[in-house]
Amino acid sequence: MPALDSLHDRLRAAPGLHDPGTAAARLGDVEPAFPPRFVTPPMRALLLGIADHAPFLWRLIAQAPDRFVALAGQAPEAADAAITTRQRVAGRAGGTRPDLAAIGQVLRRNRAEHALLVALADLGGLWDLATVTKALSDFADASVGAAADALLLQAAGTGKFRPADPEAPQAGSGLVVLGLGKLGGGELNYSSDVDLIMFFDAAVAPLGENVEAKPFFAKLAQGIAKLLEERTSEGYVHRVDYRLRPDPGSTAVALSTDFAFDYYQSLGQNWERAAFIKARPIAGDRAAGARFLAELTPFIWRKYFDFAAIADIHAMKRQIHMVRGHEALAVGGHDIKLGRGGIREIEFFVQTQQLVFGGRRPELRGSRTVPMLGALTQAGWIDAAAHDELAAAYAFLRTIEHRLQMRRDEQTQRLPLDGDDLAAFARFCGFETRAAFEAALLRHAGRVQAHYVLLFETAPSLSAEVGDLVFSGSEDDPATLATLAALGFTDPARTLETVRGWHFGRRPAVRTARARAVLTELLPSLLQALGGTAEPDAALNTLDHAFARMPDASELLTILLAHERLRLLFSDILGTAPRLAATVGTGPHVLDAVLDPDFVAPTTDPAAVAAQYAALVGSPADHETFLDRSRDAARQLRFVTGARLLSGILSAAQAGEAYSTIAEAAVTASLAAVERVFAAEYGAVPKGRCAILAIGRLGSRQLTAESDLDLVIVYDFDPEDRTTTGRRAIDAVVAYNRLAQRLYAALTVQTRRGGLYAVDLRLRPGGEHSPTAVQVRGFLAYHRSEAEVWEHMVLTRARVIAGDPGLGAEIEAGIRETVAQVRDAGAVCRAARDMRGLVAREKGHRGPLDLKMAPGALLDLEFLAQALVLGHAHEQPALVGATADAVLEQAGASGVLPVDAAGRLADAYRLFDAVHHWQRLVGADGTAPSRGALARMATAMGVPSAETLVAQIQAERRATRKTLLGLRRATD
Repeated sequence: MPALDSLHDRLRAAPGLHDPGTAAARLGDVEPAFPPRFVTPPMRALLLGIADHAPFLWRLIAQAPDRFVALAGQAPEAADAAITTRQRVAGRAGGTRPDLAAIGQVLRRNRAEHALLVALADLGGLWDLATVTKALSDFADASVGAAADALLLQAAGTGKFRPADPEAPQAGSGLVVLGLGKLGGGELNYSSDVDLIMFFDAAVAPLGENVEAKPFFAKLAQGIAKLLEERTSEGYVHRVDYRLRPDPGSTAVALSTDFAFDYYQSLGQNWERAAFIKARPIAGDRAAGARFLAELTPFIWRKYFDFAAIADIHAMKRQIHMVRGHEALAVGGHDIKLGRGGIREIEFFVQTQQLVFGGRRPELRGSRTVPMLGALTQAGWIDAAAHDELAAAYAFLRTIEHRLQMRRDEQTQRLPLDGDDLAAFARFCGFETRAAFEAALLRHAGRVQAHYVLLFETAPSLSAEVGDLVFSGSEDDPATLATLAALGFTDPARTLETVRGWHFGRRPAVRTARARAVLTELLPSLLQALGGTAEPDAALNTLDHAFARMPDASELLTILLAHERLRLLFSDILGTAPRLAATVGTGPHVLDAVLDPDFVAPTTDPAAVAAQYAALVGSPADHETFLDRSRDAARQLRFVTGARLLSGILSAAQAGEAYSTIAEAAVTASLAAVERVFAAEYGAVPKGRCAILAIGRLGSRQLTAESDLDLVIVYDFDPEDRTTTGRRAIDAVVAYNRLAQRLYAALTVQTRRGGLYAVDLRLRPGGEHSPTAVQVRGFLAYHRSEAEVWEHMVLTRARVIAGDPGLGAEIEAGIRETVAQVRDAGAVCRAARDMRGLVAREKGHRGPLDLKMAPGALLDLEFLAQALVLGHAHEQPALVGATADAVLEQAGASGVLPVDAAGRLADAYRLFDAVHHWQRLVGADGTAPSRGALARMATAMGVPSAETLVAQIQAERRATRKTLLGLRRATD
């Protein structure tokens, strides 16, 4: 028989019916399993309501009628306490050899039983909202604690964890588990995620020998989540969300308390302060958790209202919904949490005022919403009417939320869209008709909106001179869609959703309240600037990707807000050169150089650029710091060069010189740094000298934004004294090859600041099968007697860029002598054609816009120019070291080539080279760039359209091939 105060005997409510016949049929299938006289009229009404409206609950009843009868026969308070206690101790079953699968099964069964109990007490009218949410929260606490017990005891069984008391493994464990959100506030939903943050104190954690705290606790946190989230035919326990931890995109799921404390004190944002309003220890060492929160009090509750907080509050204000007259709220499909007049607005109304005033008023530091409405009323911040209406709306909306989630155990807050389904749901919520339900919802939502907007009535409008720009709420604003279309965005709905996502913190870069505050101020002018690019949608997409990678965009957005010229340039970069945009995302301070007066007066003087590079690198304390700073320095100087090219301050040829001088500075500085470290370890090579020879585009000062560095490392020493002078003496040959390897690493290794350059050392004598560095005597002898024609062609663009000046002069003199040897010009041309054919067969090309490898483009013209140098430098020494277009023009002037043909080829080379520079800048890499990039390139080339540019390139390639074929026929 049921207890006198049992749930069975205390029933006083039940959902209304929408489909009585179906409900009665379902009950008829199960009723025989119930004891005689169990199905009283109140019980029948409750069972029919569940059968009609809640498939999840009905399945729990039908699958285990005995369990349902047992629950109904107890006082719900006693049953709740018993189930929660069973859940709390379930993780200790098996001691230090737990069966996690069996424990998981127990946890899931307990959860199913508890979910049914809470629903019965709620639907039956026994419990109010506060009792329901407390029961759900207490049970979740017990679930997390049980999972922690199980995982800690499992670790104890392997010797990785040594608890002081195996019966209470969490005590003194060093583990801190904080519940946040609705769980932390004791206001958990019926079917909700549990927001957790896992910290650990490595100093007190009783770990086994050689067990590192960070991986141990990270694995523990992952194990807890897996145990709670695993879904079987019995359901699941809880969904776990760890994303409220510091910087979740780049940190482990468990963090040390020392790291966390430092983070919150130095980098913590106001949204994190708001989140910690509801934080409480729910598992682990709860005393340690309480101490941690106590130490964090000055971060959460600040006594003074500083500038950053003001900016963040303004950002919060700008998230309000724009209420226009008596705009109707559509009930069907409405999100009662995030939509207008929803739960989130009530919570935000309370938490914003707590954040502002709680530092000075400790009574405003509570974690539960309705009690804090009362505290705000008592403190005089809101009136009694606001309290009563918001409290009533909160109870109504949270109850509706629970009814939505009871139906199918889904974490949803969206009302049914279908009319009949909405009518049925209205009956489930206790309303006679759909109209009555809609009227109640609209009345409560309207009151919430009124108080919400009144609180933020001084918030500025989100409109701009260009038109309405409203990105808050969950519905697309028609006027905003029209404005975006007028600005040039071809997919306004996607643009609106992207920007709305920024406001909702969907990208790491704009999750801080400060970033969103500046973003709100910047958006109108930023969208105007993006709309002025060739492809506004692509530019916005690039910015969205950058926001996804950036930890915080506050600095970048602040800079853009203050400078219109930078907004325009940055928009151009976003639409044209995504790689430059990524550089800005990595370090927004690179934009500072654009504001410098020297931006419009660039220099390509190697000494001046080397001085700029050295100033950016400074005096690093160690080699690792040098590597990081050198990457930052090169990235900033390359960015400025690319920005100057985009701005028309530099031509493509001048940009090639600028990129080359930056690379020279990087190689020179890296060689000096490596030599210092090497000398400290091995000492100096007596009379040793080292020089770095640049070939390819770096040798001809035509480096592009993404070029590799083709280098040869040459050295010399005294053969009579060939041992280094340091404590670890080694042979000079060994020393210089190790030095070369270290230089290669210094230039190529990826550090936390990224890479510096890709380097190719294979053009040394012997190629990749020879030592990394080559002795000068061997280098010169090889080229005098063994090298093939193509290797001498490479030397036509070689120059020394770093190292010992005397050795460099010897190398360059030897190269000039080699290149200027008397040769059969016809034989050289035939050898060049053979090599070009081999390259074409082995590498091919990537299409008509592959201006490096495609027939009739750069490689054909460069091979011709190099062949001309080798065939005629003995008569015209000025050809050595000249660029290909200069060689072609000089060949025409000297009569080696017909003047007209030479001029046409030189002009074609300059066009191809300029477009190639732009291709590498925009990231096309020989393939077809985007339409926007092509349009931007066309503008730079002085032609009216992208189509015109492509047609011109193809025509020039055809003409070049025809001219080259004519020259070949004339000489064969």
